[in-house]
Amino acid sequence: MPSTDDDKLASWGGGQDLSAWEALMWRTGGDHRTRSTGVMIELLDQEPDWDRLVDAHDRFTQRVPRLRERVVEPPLPVVAPAWSPDPHFDLDYHLQRVRLPGDGSMAELHALAAQFAVRPLDPERPAWEAMLVLGVTGGRAAYLFKPHHSLSDGIGLLQLLDLAHGHSREPGPSDARPMPKPRPQESPESLLVNRLAAKAVNTPADVVREALSVASRFAGDPVGTTSEAVKFAMSLRRVLMPPDTPHSPALTGGGSSYRLDTFDVPFDDLKSAGKAAGGSVNDAFLAGVLGGIRRYHETLSLTVDSIPMAIPVSLRTDADPMGANKFAGARFVAPVGEPDPTKRIGIIRRFILEARTEPALGFLDLLAPVLSRLPEIALTAIAGGMTSLSDLQASNLGAIGRPLYLAGARVTRIYPMGPRPGIPAMVTMLSYDGTCCIAVNYDPEVIADATVFSTCLREGFEEVLAIARVG
Repeated sequence: MPSTDDDKLASWGGGQDLSAWEALMWRTGGDHRTRSTGVMIELLDQEPDWDRLVDAHDRFTQRVPRLRERVVEPPLPVVAPAWSPDPHFDLDYHLQRVRLPGDGSMAELHALAAQFAVRPLDPERPAWEAMLVLGVTGGRAAYLFKPHHSLSDGIGLLQLLDLAHGHSREPGPSDARPMPKPRPQESPESLLVNRLAAKAVNTPADVVREALSVASRFAGDPVGTTSEAVKFAMSLRRVLMPPDTPHSPALTGGGSSYRLDTFDVPFDDLKSAGKAAGGSVNDAFLAGVLGGIRRYHETLSLTVDSIPMAIPVSLRTDADPMGANKFAGARFVAPVGEPDPTKRIGIIRRFILEARTEPALGFLDLLAPVLSRLPEIALTAIAGGMTSLSDLQASNLGAIGRPLYLAGARVTRIYPMGPRPGIPAMVTMLSYDGTCCIAVNYDPEVIADATVFSTCLREGFEEVLAIARVG
């Protein structure tokens, strides 16, 4: 039977135990080099009804149990953390309301969003916060949603946004459907005991089944099985090797401060530019970012051919549950010095296609179970070292295919302020209502001239958009 909206809401976020990859992100979230908290910034055409907004959050967080669950850590890191209902869930803590004290400009909203993003989440509560911001110029408002990355990846968040928002300004019919039952609560001690007991029962059988499976595959095709292992080993070497290019002298370090910039690009124009150059809208997005970075270096009288860059690659399939995390990081030599945007798109396109076929792309799924059990200080040092291999990160979350409404207000823009783990800049894009909404989270200690950096990024996208105009 096809799943209903109730099923989707109740199952959003996946199973009770954090995956090893999610546990790694959770356990290293206290250090700015590995912080994985972002903010979705929704611009609203008017101020929504507060009581209606509170009621909507109350109902929605009951229908999506994960939003009322906190992470429970075992006393010893020998089993994974797990989600467990927060017995003291307080919506007043998670949903707040503020008014901009100044002129209500986008610059003032950007500063507030940056402060909101950099403030750590309370690890003893469910891993999200939200804020309604009143007083935005023109009688508008903004809604900020801050989730921890252990809750979900970008695609899962888009799924959540679609489920959480209304279809019109008017409230829907009263909802008399029964609420899902809360999941069983876990304490640190019960989590450790229950999971170890399950391992003791299941592990021998699992090991035998896996051994028989490997033996069967090897007996049936010894050459093919060995060949697959060699291919994986070679792929793992490629994936683990740092990009063969030096760091940019203008993009070194990455402190704990955040600064936000946002701008818009027409979706159809960016898609047409990518297609004209033989690529996709994602390839055109990355080419625009790199064009802006090249121009920024030129203003500093620096010539840089390439920089190490990281992008996420989705590993999600139709069989995966909504929410949770199904992605891998890919690092590559970004062609910053290539002035021709068409050639830039071609280079990016080839890398993306090759990265998606790497057998070892999801290698962290293999290492994460071991890494997540290390002491936090050692784990943070390792994870921080991995993030520092890149000068820049960029991510295209995807598209939302319908207009969204929030307690009577229409959402006009959605800017995804991505986390910036120990790198100078993170550029993130989300397509909504025919517009590519681009958010840049950068370190003001590294990039001191905000005006120049902002101008260069916009000019980089203009380079790319010109491909379609010429065509």
